[in-house]
Amino acid sequence: MGGMTTPAFPTASGPITLEGPEGPLEAHVDWPEDGEPVKPVTAVICHPLPTEGGTMHNKVVVMAARSLRELGAVTVRFNFRGTGASAGLFDHGDGEADDLRAVVAWVRAQRPCTPLWLAGFSFGAYVSLRATATLPPDALVSIAPPAGRWDFDSIALPTMPWLVIQGEDDEVVDPQAVYDWFEQMSQAQPPGASAELIRIPDTSHFFHRKLMDLRGAIKHGVQRYM
Repeated sequence: MGGMTTPAFPTASGPITLEGPEGPLEAHVDWPEDGEPVKPVTAVICHPLPTEGGTMHNKVVVMAARSLRELGAVTVRFNFRGTGASAGLFDHGDGEADDLRAVVAWVRAQRPCTPLWLAGFSFGAYVSLRATATLPPDALVSIAPPAGRWDFDSIALPTMPWLVIQGEDDEVVDPQAVYDWFEQMSQAQPPGASAELIRIPDTSHFFHRKLMDLRGAIKHGVQRYM
């Protein structure tokens, strides 16, 4: 872990450096805009594949964070190992799940009485789904989860409120693979667990010209978890 001290949770929006398993992790905390209500929810958001240019500044990640803040959540975006200023090397989801656990452990230590939500886009959805069994968050949002591209057989069934958002014209992730996987998972959920799939028509993987539709889907889908 090196000689870093654990930073306190910031009281204003801005960049922060956290301790990760491989060294520093670059992160950004955002509070709701001035005058917006702040709800006791912290949402950690995972970015898409670093080897294809994915970072915490990806526009889908930024829009997901903004959508959650408009509902009152405080958001934490971070760069996986080997991305931006985060130490380490790309690790195909294994080390990245450890990075996520380190960020969540920090949030929970700093804001112990606050529900924790996890969200992820593409590879970030895969990483957050993988970590869900050991972390369990209080709610989960999976945007374009890459079923069929990564090992989804090892993913445990989410038992918390769970929202999946998928573009119907995704050219990176096969939408039908996502629908089939979601149906299989949601049918196996225990009583009381909730799962919802929102399909957005005419929408590509990166939600080109559809970011407002994504925002609407997120806010509509998670409002009741608040």
